[in-house]
Amino acid sequence: MLGVQKNATDEEIKRAYKKLAIKYHPDRNPDNKEAEEKFKEAAEAYDVLHDKQKRAQYDQFGFNAPGGGSGFGGGFGGFGGGMSMDDIFRMMNQAFGGDSDFSGFGFGGGGYGGGRGVNKGSDLRLKVRLTLEEEAKGVTKKFKVKKQCTCTHCNGTGSKDGNTETCPTCHGSGVVTQARRTMFGMMQTQSVCPNCHGEGKIIKNKCPHCAGDGIVQGEEVVEVNIPAGVGDNMVFTVPGKGNAARHGGVPGDIQVLIQEEPHKTFIREDKNLIYNLLLDIPTAVLGGDVEIPTIDGKVRIKIEPGTQPGKVLRLRGKGMPAVQGYGYGNGDQIVNISVYVPQELNKDEKKAFESLKDNENMKPNESIKQKIFNHFRSYFD
Repeated sequence: MLGVQKNATDEEIKRAYKKLAIKYHPDRNPDNKEAEEKFKEAAEAYDVLHDKQKRAQYDQFGFNAPGGGSGFGGGFGGFGGGMSMDDIFRMMNQAFGGDSDFSGFGFGGGGYGGGRGVNKGSDLRLKVRLTLEEEAKGVTKKFKVKKQCTCTHCNGTGSKDGNTETCPTCHGSGVVTQARRTMFGMMQTQSVCPNCHGEGKIIKNKCPHCAGDGIVQGEEVVEVNIPAGVGDNMVFTVPGKGNAARHGGVPGDIQVLIQEEPHKTFIREDKNLIYNLLLDIPTAVLGGDVEIPTIDGKVRIKIEPGTQPGKVLRLRGKGMPAVQGYGYGNGDQIVNISVYVPQELNKDEKKAFESLKDNENMKPNESIKQKIFNHFRSYFD
């Protein structure tokens, strides 16, 4: 069931079960009976294999462990005879409680583990185009979002008169219990009540505006506070601003996808910004102060005499900030220096360069050649 070898370690067993638990989790597969069965079967297998005593008996006897002829159901203290969804979620909470991979999944909600289920609205997804300057400082954006909203006529209850009745099928529990025979013996399982969909109550006099769902299609202006430091293709969540849930349940979230607009001056690499500085020949030869842009404004930098093309300068802390909670401090601004060689010269300019042509100091020596060669080779290492 878990796809592990007989000699699998405890960590391998747990990792295999985690993969299947995420894949077949009821929150990810609503109203999918096949997925629900696989979710339960994976839990059955994990319950046997993560327990040393149960695993030892399984290794020795297979499905027919001793215990009054009832296999794992009797031999393992009622495993096959009563492992409900409550038991499964309690086991998952012990194994994976606090695990970020289960963020957004319940260890007992959604109709399991806590009796009646709580409806959850679906999530929405927004694409937001930002400039580099907006990403550097953070920005607040407002969007008019088409979404499912709470019905104002019944305040989300779905009932015209506000009255509900206890579900006669599940008697208000929100779940129905069934017994089935598995390879491990008899197993008692719980599933969402098909009559009330896990809510434990039914509405007789439905609201005519929302047809008893408690939600209607509408629009809402949503304000999204985008933190400083976000980058292209980053996704962050705005909780509670997604679609409203049926009958006053928990609203969904909005997933915001950042799309970064190309910048005319800078190239971004994570927290660093790359700026290509093109020097004129006199400044590269003689040195001097040059004004260049940064994301915060303009600064002046010093160019040393004899600066070669390909030289790299680093302005500490002049890059992008880290997103809160994902690191500290700002990145750097990397200045790549190139030298502009004019393509056309007038007579006086041409004469000036010709007068320098045979000057030995104008010719690169072997040391300079090797230094430049090594610098460019580093780009391909």
